[in-house]
Amino acid sequence: MDPLTEADEIKRTGLRRMKTLALSLLIAAAIIFGFSFWLRDEYPWLEYVRAASEGAMVGALADWFAVTALFRRPLGLPIPHTAIIQNRKDAIGASLGDFVESNFLSESVVREKLASVGVAERLGAWLAKPESAERIAAEGAVAIRGAMEVMRDDDVREVIESMVRQYLLAPPWGPPIGRLAGQIFADGHHRKLVDLLVDRASDWVENNRSTVTSIVSDRAPSWLPGFVDDIVGDRIYNEALKFVHAVQAEPDHQVRQALDGYLVKLADDLQHDPAMIARAEEVKAQVLDSPRVQELAGRTWDTVKQALLNAVDDPESELRKKFVSVLRDFGNRLSTDPELAGKINGWITETVAYAVRNYRHDIASIITDTVERWDAKEASAKIELQVGRDLQYIRINGTVVGALAGLTIYTVANLAFG
Repeated sequence: MDPLTEADEIKRTGLRRMKTLALSLLIAAAIIFGFSFWLRDEYPWLEYVRAASEGAMVGALADWFAVTALFRRPLGLPIPHTAIIQNRKDAIGASLGDFVESNFLSESVVREKLASVGVAERLGAWLAKPESAERIAAEGAVAIRGAMEVMRDDDVREVIESMVRQYLLAPPWGPPIGRLAGQIFADGHHRKLVDLLVDRASDWVENNRSTVTSIVSDRAPSWLPGFVDDIVGDRIYNEALKFVHAVQAEPDHQVRQALDGYLVKLADDLQHDPAMIARAEEVKAQVLDSPRVQELAGRTWDTVKQALLNAVDDPESELRKKFVSVLRDFGNRLSTDPELAGKINGWITETVAYAVRNYRHDIASIITDTVERWDAKEASAKIELQVGRDLQYIRINGTVVGALAGLTIYTVANLAFG
């Protein structure tokens, strides 16, 4: 038998106390009967006491037999129709399962009960309380941490890697990138980037005069005089500076127009030119080869896992606060929005009704299967532990009623026949 819980120990103590009381009344009735029977000739009025005590003993013994016969064989004797629970355990379990299925798992009963309860409104009122939302967040954090501990990192990495290969690497990159780039270029969103590049080029030229002139002098013939190198270098630098300033100042400069044309053609080639699409695939293969994909999957999972664990463990994290806020907001809406509450109640009712309609026999069979798995003596002991204390009142009442019946019968017979 499974070890008893604290509540079971309390029930066992109460059962023993009631059994002791019932047995004490039987013993008291037997003692009174003995003395009254012994002294009846000397004291004739003791005949009434004897009749009452005799009836009390009969009632106590009869009810002791009835109560005991439910759980075991009285005195261990093989009397028919005793130890009823032990002998008919499976039939009792089946009957109990049928009773629950017919009377508690009826679709009409479930619908009526759910309609009267107002599950959504009660849930909303409960969720709106700060302590309730915090409790769910805390339980959710425990569940997430438990899930993280159960999942194997290698398995998750393999899933991420397979998803990357299936949804990121398998489809060709050229056409979608081309369509996206074409839309960006058509809307002119790339011009800010071009402005930034031109500004950086202008700043570099302005701040690197010596670099430009040295490049010219380094590539000039060795037989040219040095002052000629300086004149040529300064001229080239000034022309380069004027050029970048012109590109910077004129929105419709030829360089900008040429760059726009090149980008538009590049976007179109990425969508329709097989050679360009093939080159995009080569770049994709070089950038995201197998080791890099594995590394990306591993780093992605490690980052997500650590961030999630840190967030759920920290009550002050933004994720935890946001989750609690969402729960409370949802609870307030359920409490104040009859339309939303009605929809939720409808979903709950239909879901539960569907489960009852299709699976009520399977649900009720839990009772039958559980009782069937019990050992017969163990089942009898469990049931006696739960209801045995109350059944002892039958023995006590039988003792009292037997005494009154014996006294009444003797009195009536004595008055009638003398």
